[in-house]
Amino acid sequence: TNVTISLPNVADKEVKNAVMVQHWSDLVFIHWRYPAEIVQNLLPQGLEVEQFDGSAWVGLIPFHMNDLGFPLVHPLPYVGSFPEVNVRTYVRYGEYSGVWFFSLDINKILPTVTARTIYEIPYCYGNVSHSKTGSFVTTNVTRKWPKTSAASAIVIETDEPTDGDLERFLTARWGLIAKSKRNKFLWAQVHHPPWQLHSGRLLHLEDTLVTAAGLPEPKGRPHVMYSEGVPVRIGWPKKI
Repeated sequence: TNVTISLPNVADKEVKNAVMVQHWSDLVFIHWRYPAEIVQNLLPQGLEVEQFDGSAWVGLIPFHMNDLGFPLVHPLPYVGSFPEVNVRTYVRYGEYSGVWFFSLDINKILPTVTARTIYEIPYCYGNVSHSKTGSFVTTNVTRKWPKTSAASAIVIETDEPTDGDLERFLTARWGLIAKSKRNKFLWAQVHHPPWQLHSGRLLHLEDTLVTAAGLPEPKGRPHVMYSEGVPVRIGWPKKI
């Protein structure tokens, strides 16, 4: 099925009763085309991979998480700020559309264990750094737990502002989908201002995070973008 979606610039509804607030900074979006059946085979039964221009898309997304906490208590001590690199794709369950994470690498052990234990979101712990100097963004990951066979080294240079249907398909995502302990799907709404996106040039990439997720090594020239970031409110997860 070729699901091509026209996505808005902003979420249809604001998250009035957020379970968490945070600020995403210096995001890098690196995406590759994949045959839809390859990505579909890695998804739990019931989820359908979304497509754009006849392909599924897999993203390698480094950024810095800041000001993480609850609406009345943020940032949280110790866990309120850290770099993250996630590998993701885009899926649909019935009327719900959202991000599906294959992995999320961070350098904080407590949120890693909590997320894996309570929500079964595949956080991983290791050495992670992410920084921006001028127009250059550099990321390094060495995974330590639960598996130590994945790493990534990324350097991009930011460029001119960009916008378009593909850019919105890859970034205008107003929810995440996860699976609960009881094998039920959960959906959490995500709200933030419109992205201010820039194109990017990939200067260096050595990565095994994507293949560690069970995907074939990506082929072809990736689609690269950068954003300075957005404040984010995340709603309470609900069963779908």
